[in-house]
Amino acid sequence: MEGALFQASLFLAAAVIAVPIAARLGLGSVLGYLAAGILIGPVLGLLGGHESVELQHYAEFGVVMMLFLIGLELEPRALWDMRHRLLGLGGLQIAITTFVIMAGAVLFVQGWSVGLAIGLVFALSSTAIVLQTLSEKGLMQTGGGRSAFSVLLSQDIAVIPMLAFIPLLAMPKPPELVLAETLERLNDDGHSSESGAHEAAISLVQSLPGWGVTLLTIGIVGAIVLFGVYLIRPVFRFIHSARLPEMFTALALLIVVGIAFLMTLVGLSPALGAFLAGVVLANSEFRHELESDIAPFKGLFLGLFFITVGAGINFNILASQTFQVLGLALAVIVIKGGILYGLGRGFGLRGRDLWLFTLSLAQAGEFGFVLLAFSGQQNAIPPDLIELLLLVIAITMLITPLLFILYDYLSRRMEDGAAPVADDEIDDQGPVIIAGIGRFGQIVNRLVRSSGYKTVVLDHNLTTIQRMRRFGVKGFLGDPTRPELLHAAGLKDARVLVAALDDADATTRLVAFARRERPDLHIVARARDRTHVFQLYNAGASDIVRELFDSSLRAGRYVLENIGLSEFEAAEIERTFYHHDRHSVQELAALWDPTIPTIDNKPYIRRAKELESDLQTMLLSQLEESARIAEDGKDEA
Repeated sequence: MEGALFQASLFLAAAVIAVPIAARLGLGSVLGYLAAGILIGPVLGLLGGHESVELQHYAEFGVVMMLFLIGLELEPRALWDMRHRLLGLGGLQIAITTFVIMAGAVLFVQGWSVGLAIGLVFALSSTAIVLQTLSEKGLMQTGGGRSAFSVLLSQDIAVIPMLAFIPLLAMPKPPELVLAETLERLNDDGHSSESGAHEAAISLVQSLPGWGVTLLTIGIVGAIVLFGVYLIRPVFRFIHSARLPEMFTALALLIVVGIAFLMTLVGLSPALGAFLAGVVLANSEFRHELESDIAPFKGLFLGLFFITVGAGINFNILASQTFQVLGLALAVIVIKGGILYGLGRGFGLRGRDLWLFTLSLAQAGEFGFVLLAFSGQQNAIPPDLIELLLLVIAITMLITPLLFILYDYLSRRMEDGAAPVADDEIDDQGPVIIAGIGRFGQIVNRLVRSSGYKTVVLDHNLTTIQRMRRFGVKGFLGDPTRPELLHAAGLKDARVLVAALDDADATTRLVAFARRERPDLHIVARARDRTHVFQLYNAGASDIVRELFDSSLRAGRYVLENIGLSEFEAAEIERTFYHHDRHSVQELAALWDPTIPTIDNKPYIRRAKELESDLQTMLLSQLEESARIAEDGKDEA
C-alpha cells in the first residue's frame, strides 16, 4: 500500500508541476506529461523500469477509454458517410507509408516479412497525442484537423486487420529459443501466484497457428458487436430502472474494463475492442450518460499514459546508439511527413491546413507499442529489434509537441507573409454604415435592409465579404477603423454607425474616432463584456449592446416559464431586469476607472453589491404582487 501511495503521489505531483508550466509556455499539456515522465523516470530514477512497465498497463486504459468515447461519437451511418475520406485519404496514407518504410527496412533487415511488419507498425500515428493537442489548440474543426481525424480513425480501424494479418508473417522459432521459453515458463509456474486460467488461455492462443489466431481475432470482433447490440442495451435499461446513478458509472467502467480484459486474454488490442463497442452503442439512448461517466477517467488515465511513455524511454540504449535511434526517428518523421504532404495536396489541402495535416501525423503512435508486442509474441519481428523500435516510437511521440510548435510558427509566418489584398474603392454611400459583417453585423444588416433602408457594409475579412456577395449583399473590403475608408463610406452625412467588429479594441478606436468626427452621429456599438461597455461608454457610443446579453435574457425567460411562472410574469421580470441592468451599467460606468483593477475598485464593488441587492428586492416584490393579483382573481371568481 505504501508503495502504491508513493507512486500515486509522485505521478500527481509531477503532473501538477510540469503540465501547467508547459501549458503556460505554450507547449501544450502532452509535452508537460512527457517531461514529467522523463523527470521522475530516467532523470531522477524514482521509477524503475519494471515499475514503469507495470504502470503502463494501467495507463493504457486512457487510450482504451479515449477510443471508446470516439466510437460513441461515430454512428455506423456517420462512418459510412466518411467512407471516401477514410478509404481514400486514410487508406492511401496507411498503404503508401507501410510499403515505403518496408522498402527502407528491407535494406537493413533480412526478409520482406519483417520489413512489412515494421512498415505496419510505423504507418500508425498517435491518436492520443494528436487529438488531445488539436482539442487544446481549437484546431479540430479546421480543414487540416478534420483530415487528420479522418486518417487517425482509418488507422485505428486498420489495427484490427493488422492484428489479424501479423500472425501470417510469423517466422518459425529457432529450437533453442523454444527451449528457453519453455524453461522460463516452467520457472514462472513454480514461483508465480497469478491465475492459472489466465496463463492457460494465453498459452493456448500462442500455440495456435497463424490462421488460427486470425480466425480467433475475427470471432472476438464479431462477439463484441453482437454483445453490444443484443445485451448491453437491455442491461442499461435494467440499471436505469434501479434509479441509482452510481450504477451507471459502474456499468460504464465494467463495459470498458471487461472488453479490455477479454481482448488481452487472447492477445488482441483492448483499445480496438473498446472502439467497436463505442460504435455499436453510438445509437443508444444511453450514449450521453456513458460519455459523462467515462470522460473523467479518460483524462486521468490518458495523462498517466503520457507520463509512462516519458518514463519508459531507455536512455541506456539511447546513449549507446544515439545516432542510430535519432536517425531512425527523424527518418520516420521525414518519410511520413513527405507522404502526408503529398496526399494532403492531392486531396485539396493548402496553407495552414496542409501543414497542420502534415506535421500532426508525422510521428509513430501508441498502437505501435501494441503491434510490436504482438509481433514479438508471434515472432514476426526479431526480439533484438523490438526494444530499439520501441525507443524509436517513443522518441517520435516525444518530438510531436515540437512539431505542433513548428506548425504555430509556420502559421504565423504565413499570416504575416501573406500578400495584402488591396482595399475596395467605395463608390456608394448610405444613411447607415455597418462596420463588421460577422454573425452580429449580418443580423443587423438583414433587419435594416429588409425594412427598406440602405446600408454600406465594411469589413477587413476578404472571405466574409466574398461570402456575403454570393448572397447578393454588397460589401466593401477594407479596415473600418481607417479614417479615409469611413469618410469614403459617407461618415459625414450618415445618420447611424454600427460598430460590430470582432476585435474589441478596434471597435473602441472606431467609436472614439467617429465621435470626434461627428458629435451628432448616433453610434450603435457591439460590446464583448461589461468592461468593454464602460470603454465604449467613455469613447462616446450612443447604444451599447453586449454580444450575449439579449440572448441570455431570452434563455433566462424560458427557464422562468418552465419552473412555474406564466409567460406574462416571465416577460415582466425579463423587462424589469433589462431596464435595471441598463441603469446599473450607467451608474457603474461613472465609477469605473481603467487604471484600477475592478476587484480593487472599492466604490465600484460597493455600488455593484447595492444594485444587485436592489434588483433582488425589486424582482421578489414583483413576484409577490403577481401572486396577490392572481389570488384576488380566484376569490372574485
